[in-house]
Amino acid sequence: MAAIGVHFPQAEIGADFMVIRDFVQAAEELGFDHINVPDHVIQTRTPRADHPIAWHYTTEYPHHETMTLLAFIAGVTRRVILKSAVLVLPQRQTALVAKQAAEIDVLSGGRMQLGVGQGWNEPEYEALGVEFARRHERMEEQITVCRRLWTEQHVTFHGEWHHIEDAGLAPMPVQRPIPIWVGAFARPAVRRAARIADGWQAMLPAPNDKAARTFEAFRTAVTEAGRDPDAVGIEATLWATGDEPQKWVDEARAWLAVGATQIVFRPQGTFAEIERAVSAFAPLLDELR
Repeated sequence: MAAIGVHFPQAEIGADFMVIRDFVQAAEELGFDHINVPDHVIQTRTPRADHPIAWHYTTEYPHHETMTLLAFIAGVTRRVILKSAVLVLPQRQTALVAKQAAEIDVLSGGRMQLGVGQGWNEPEYEALGVEFARRHERMEEQITVCRRLWTEQHVTFHGEWHHIEDAGLAPMPVQRPIPIWVGAFARPAVRRAARIADGWQAMLPAPNDKAARTFEAFRTAVTEAGRDPDAVGIEATLWATGDEPQKWVDEARAWLAVGATQIVFRPQGTFAEIERAVSAFAPLLDELR
């Protein structure tokens, strides 16, 4: 059965905690399976990164802190999966992320999923005092450390970036380990996700033949890594504008047909437009399951 989630509208929702509470509770009540919360710790005054969407990550587009927000959502919901999508893992302290994720998992009764990525916004790394150039290598070691901390009460680990001597988390998470999804765009990053991730956060533009080939190549890479491709998920993003719920259902079906295992619904526009789109799409969710 395909899971259908909803993207948390970081920049559009504002800072009223009651509005945030009402949005996530409504998403759960409407039948969405998970809520994806993206991550950007700090924004610049003007775009500094050489990236086509850098303009969207200035202080004009605020972002709530991902792990704190997921903890809040845990306290005001009962069923929906809580997913960071994606947390820029290499710019954060690993043991602290593992601790935060474990705590959210405990407080939610085992509903945490940690979606991570290496990020592209160098000013954030600069502000957080973390090396940007080798972030992909650091992230792979971080994932290893997180999984060990979630499954072993006492860990001894000595790597390039991490040194832990007979120490661990208490309390431990409900899920051991917490599922880790990896967001990736470039081919080496996608192959890395095939080797180490429980799922791939794929942000391809359309459910076409190229997407089908990309998904098949990913599953081949999973198999080549000695893993079961049926046990590794693929999440596609359904970008939605306007007011065309049946069109969104058709596109979601197309994503599932080309190989996605689940969908995250990401409507565009003002917060009021996003709320209307979520309400319009929800009654059709059962058609996709």
